Order: sequence, then C-alpha cells, then structure tokens
Amino acid sequence: MAGLDSNTPIPTEIILHSSSKRLEIAFDDGSRFLLPFEFLRVYSPSAEVRGHGRGQETLQQGKRDVDVVNLVPVGNYAIKPEFSDGHDSGLYSWDYLYMLGRDQEALWADYLERLERAGGTRDPALVPPPAPRGGCGHHH
Repeated sequence: MAGLDSNTPIPTEIILHSSSKRLEIAFDDGSRFLLPFEFLRVYSPSAEVRGHGRGQETLQQGKRDVDVVNLVPVGNYAIKPEFSDGHDSGLYSWDYLYMLGRDQEALWADYLERLERAGGTRDPALVPPPAPRGGCGHHH
C-alpha cells in the first residue's frame, strides 16, 4: 500500500447523516465537507465504476435515493462505505475523499453533464433495467 504522503489531510471527524443522506467529514487542515451519498456513490473509486482506464467508466444512474448503510474503516487510510444498492467495493482513501470535497461542485456538474449526454437519469424509477452482459465476473 502506498503510504499517504505527509500533505494528505487526515480526517478528524466522519459523521453519517442518514436523514439528510450526507457524509460529513472534517479534516485536520480545517476543511469540512458534506458529501451527499449519491455523489459518493457515483464517484466510487471501485473498478466497477471507474473501469480500467479513461473512458471506461460506467455511468452510474438512478442513485438519487441511495443510502450508506455501513461505513467500514480500512486500516488508517480509507473507509469502505456499504451502499443500499449493494455496492461495497469502493475504497475511499483520505486524499480521495478530500479531493471529492474540494472539487465537489465541478465533479457534480461534470456528472450531471455526462448523465444528460447519455440521456441518463438520477431517478431510480426511470432507469432502464441493465442489459444482460456476459463474462463480467461480478457476482452479487
């Protein structure tokens, strides 16, 4: 595991706000971010979402109502949220969470733009069922 470099802010507080569906995270440099579960979910660092290279990302849709049902600490460098849609393979390192918080506005705008281009939706009820695909190797 590549250790965190000394510039990476360390979280001093991580709070799950289930009712407002946000993850509150405070860092030792004084930053405090409120990250909506949906935002965390669509920017999951897992291979499933990010793919294996630029342009390989899977556009996440219909995650407006997603919940974080559990937060698993991973060593002292990351957390692994378990989402209500069964997604739990994303390891969110401190620097990744910090980047999400810092660039939240731009990232969210980018996501909405990609969603629009793809004719996608944030509403789970409107998402077409996934086409069957073979050979992916993910079992849930």
